[in-house]
Amino acid sequence: MTAANQRDGRAGKARGESNLRTRAASAAVLVPIALIATYIGGWLFVVVCIAVAGGILWEWTSLAAGRAEARVFVPGAAGLLIAGILAGFGLASAAVGVVLAEAMLAALVIVAWPREDESLDPAGWAAGGVVYAGAALLPSILVRNDPNWGLTALYFLFATVWITDIFAYFFGRLIGGPLLWPAVSPKKTWSGAIGGTIGGVAAGIAVAYAAGTAKLGIVGIMALSLSVLSQIGDLFESAVKRQFGAKDASQLIPGHGGLMDRLDGYIAAALAAALIGVWHAGVGSPGTGLLVW
Repeated sequence: MTAANQRDGRAGKARGESNLRTRAASAAVLVPIALIATYIGGWLFVVVCIAVAGGILWEWTSLAAGRAEARVFVPGAAGLLIAGILAGFGLASAAVGVVLAEAMLAALVIVAWPREDESLDPAGWAAGGVVYAGAALLPSILVRNDPNWGLTALYFLFATVWITDIFAYFFGRLIGGPLLWPAVSPKKTWSGAIGGTIGGVAAGIAVAYAAGTAKLGIVGIMALSLSVLSQIGDLFESAVKRQFGAKDASQLIPGHGGLMDRLDGYIAAALAAALIGVWHAGVGSPGTGLLVW
């Protein structure tokens, strides 16, 4: 190895260690905020979810249009606000209807009022941003509204997704090996995916066990499904960024990029968790439906 290569290697290692410290510092701030807001619940939690969804819509339109496209962001954010309030009152169907209506409106706006420098093409990207932000908003509120198992279900979801992400990062760095999907992500490996899944399942089962859930085998299957889906959600967001030639959705969170970068896996897992819970126990008890079998 030449001296230049050695210097480059040391510089790369230093950058990696610095980025890891920055990521850890950001997580040390964000994780307690998420846990406390979730624990308190109620309208505080709804407001946090609305704010996060609005930030995600802003990042999506900035990626897709090269700027925070007001034609989509303003009506879309208003729709997310209304949907969040409806969900807070337990009107889940109406909230979903508002998100879908706003998505169609966003697409129509791009078609009806095009610009000479139009970059939101096709209009489906505009609609997709509203739907994606809605997926970040409604499932969490819906699950937390469950008076019996809502809090535990979200902590179960947090543990599964967060530990999946952490273990995938460290297993991938430690073991390396074949890439998971080179065309979409140049760093994610099969070793990271497998290690992340193992860690996520163990974390989910640990939370369920501490909460007194009886059928841990089925809960383990839930954790396995959510862990895998969270990684698929991560790859989906990477594909969106690659579509627009971006490394990060924004620079909002030091060391992590943007809200989309931080919540990509969670959005997919939360949506699946809410759908499973509603299917099993009804719209009023999705947390129960996810964990109690």
